[in-house]
Amino acid sequence: MGLTRYFSILDEDDAKSLIKEALKELNFDPKEHSPAKIKAIISIEKGKFVTLEKYKENAQSFFQELVANVWKIYEDKKAKENSLDFDDLLLKTVNLLKDNEQIRKIYQEKWEYIHIDEYQDTNEVQYLMSKLLAENNRNIAVVGDADQNIYSWRGANLKNILSFEKDYPNSKIVLLEENYRSTKNILEAANEIIKKNKYRPDKNLFTENETGEKISIYEALDEADEADFVATKILELMDRREDTPERTLGMSDDDGQRKFSVENFRGESGSILSEIAVLYRANFQSRALEEAMLRYNIPYQVLGVKFFERKEIKDTLAYLRAALNKENSSDIKRIINFPKRGIGKATLEKIFGNEIESLPAKTRIKINNFYKILEDIKEKIQSETASQVIKFVVKNSGIEEELLNGTDEDVERLQNIKELATLALKYDNLPNGLGIEKLLEDAALASDQDSLILNDREKVEKSKKNGIKLMTVHASKGLEFKYVFIVGLEDGLFPNRRDGEIKNKEDAEEERRLFYVALTRAKEKLFLSFANFRTIFGSRQINAASEFITDIPADLLEKEGEKDRIKTIYL
Repeated sequence: MGLTRYFSILDEDDAKSLIKEALKELNFDPKEHSPAKIKAIISIEKGKFVTLEKYKENAQSFFQELVANVWKIYEDKKAKENSLDFDDLLLKTVNLLKDNEQIRKIYQEKWEYIHIDEYQDTNEVQYLMSKLLAENNRNIAVVGDADQNIYSWRGANLKNILSFEKDYPNSKIVLLEENYRSTKNILEAANEIIKKNKYRPDKNLFTENETGEKISIYEALDEADEADFVATKILELMDRREDTPERTLGMSDDDGQRKFSVENFRGESGSILSEIAVLYRANFQSRALEEAMLRYNIPYQVLGVKFFERKEIKDTLAYLRAALNKENSSDIKRIINFPKRGIGKATLEKIFGNEIESLPAKTRIKINNFYKILEDIKEKIQSETASQVIKFVVKNSGIEEELLNGTDEDVERLQNIKELATLALKYDNLPNGLGIEKLLEDAALASDQDSLILNDREKVEKSKKNGIKLMTVHASKGLEFKYVFIVGLEDGLFPNRRDGEIKNKEDAEEERRLFYVALTRAKEKLFLSFANFRTIFGSRQINAASEFITDIPADLLEKEGEKDRIKTIYL
């Protein structure tokens, strides 16, 4: 495939950096043409098996021509660096299987049975990979739910699961319609919502669980009122616990306002909070909710930055990758001046332009010392366990000294790196060298909900007690909570229509599937809300309630009124 054993896997930030460089080489401003957007377009096209040549041939606009030109430079840079991005891992593998019969037969015989989970989220390349591997034995089993296809914007093709019976005529379909999570009322609402979609096999969820409470609906004045409703309802849920003593609210403040703290709660208040999730369609909605949680002193977590996306973790891993692959300019640029070595952009240009000899002697010494560190790390990789290698990198690169002498935030960053060394212990049983390779592979491929740090049971238990969860509906897929709030149910927001765009039938059905996913995250109680007014991008808008609300049978709903709200202002 034209790669060395130690080829690098570019993560999203590394890939965007290369695209940013490509834009600059073409004399375009990355601030005007988003590298992230261009990367997403290239990714989707690769997932659809569209080649650079085909994309360029079909380009009809200035922007499409720009994407094609950036794509070409991006591919050249990756080849020079001996690196692949996530999409290449799939695309190059499929092309290898497709074009090389000998290799294809090896893996068809090696993997006699193929099982694929979340089949509704596969793209064209993944689809063909499974078809190539299963074409001889035809022993393929897939699990999926067409009603939970919510990632078309990432390239997921709903047709893959809808066409399975056509692709494999002798297949046996097993419908898994019994739900063990939610109450009857929640499932009835979900069934009513999703049955309006046409592109789906017919099925109807049922459960032996209890009927459960009705679904609450709240009409808010604006986003602040909506967030206030969510916060006060959370306090009411905490009050429901029989093992939670009555809280005492003092009135001794000079301003006459009452004070409240979750610390006043005993028993299992922490675990109650971990069973509550607030879901929204767009990330910007979290601001008002966060303010309300702070105002009422309710602990919360916004599902956001993953462990392997933290800067200090990426810096440490970059040292490992650079030690194994010194041709990777992305990693070298990232770490050559971290910790600070007095190496600026002009010096970097000379390094990668093979003009090191033109630099002052003092600068050359700094560069040589840096590359000597990389050589020492590579030697350790080949002779020490993974955890020992991480410890060596932190100490000998100078990272530890710099962070220890920095701010409190720097010390915290050092603690995160030490967590990486602890995590590396799980790779210590592998032969020297392979442990670090496996760690780098897992780190590069860690998904939104599969961060390796969560393999530690103690960390999982700790995270559960850190408060309610605020997240987008997309991020909630696969999770479940006793109590779920779905906010912002307004026409144009959920279902989403950006800038008044009229969605096609497929997009409209995906929005409905997304709401279906949101509903079915709840086990016991659902709260729905919408705001008559919402400020979006500085403009106050008047909103109509989402069509999804009216699609739920009225006998399943109960209206939340102002009289039911907690009036006291908690500080």
